Amino acid sequence: MSADLQFLEEWIPEKMDPGTIFVLENQAKLGYAHDPYVAVMSCPRCGTLGLITRRQICGVETLICGGDLCSAEYRLDGETINFRKAQ
Repeated sequence: MSADLQFLEEWIPEKMDPGTIFVLENQAKLGYAHDPYVAVMSCPRCGTLGLITRRQICGVETLICGGDLCSAEYRLDGETINFRKAQ
């Protein structure tokens, strides 16, 4: 299963539907120096907001939803969200 990312031009949390991403300003100041947080993304399944790192936005690392009732695991591939297949 895959879905498309939606990009938000300005920070309006109420407009962040599932699968929406907002790129942060001053990225080098947030998180670890070698892999800083670069964006806020809403989980494509439940809409929970979470920070994502440079390696995650480039598709190098998998994302896992931090929501209480959701454990979606997915990877970004350009503007496509690829969900992990059930085993």
